[in-house]
Amino acid sequence: MWYVYIVECNDGTLYTGSTNNVKRRIAEHQRGEGAKYTKARGVRRLVYTERKQSRSTAQRREAEIKGFTREEKMRLIQ
Repeated sequence: MWYVYIVECNDGTLYTGSTNNVKRRIAEHQRGEGAKYTKARGVRRLVYTERKQSRSTAQRREAEIKGFTREEKMRLIQ
């Protein structure tokens, strides 16, 4: 299984990513590893996950969500 996830950063912004291990990836973000975006801002909390069957479908959904406005992302999280 693969997952698309959204985290809230310490500055209130939202970051979207994909992984096959959410717990490990969030821990990496919190240690400042991985994405430059989260390294610079820090990660406050995980706010959303969505399960996908494959890496390719997760990455397509990640790209789709990254194209959303903040308001659309907030509706998805709700």
